[in-house]
Amino acid sequence: MVGDIAGMIAAVAFVLLVGLLAIPLLKLGKVFDEATTSVKELTDHTVPVLDETAALVASGNVQLENIDTVTTAAAQVSQNVSALTALFSATLGQPMVRVAAFSYGVRRAFGGFAAGARKGR
Repeated sequence: MVGDIAGMIAAVAFVLLVGLLAIPLLKLGKVFDEATTSVKELTDHTVPVLDETAALVASGNVQLENIDTVTTAAAQVSQNVSALTALFSATLGQPMVRVAAFSYGVRRAFGGFAAGARKGR
């Protein structure tokens, strides 16, 4: 009989121990449920942001290609202007300098004659 009572007390103590350990396990289960919900919401919000970022990067690449095209065209225009300037300088630059120097000399010469004619009057 004493053994039966001791067995009954041990069984009740075991049930209480299991009950006390079950409460933290249930709370831990709720924490895992909340964590799962949070991760799902985070994933639901993050995936569209990543998609938009990928689209933005692709658009930026297209714009950079357009800028590269414009830069290349500007470099070609610069080279063409440089070549045209060199051609003008080679073909017309030196003759124009000579004409200017000649006209300057003629003006100086006529200026000297005119000054001498004024003094002689």
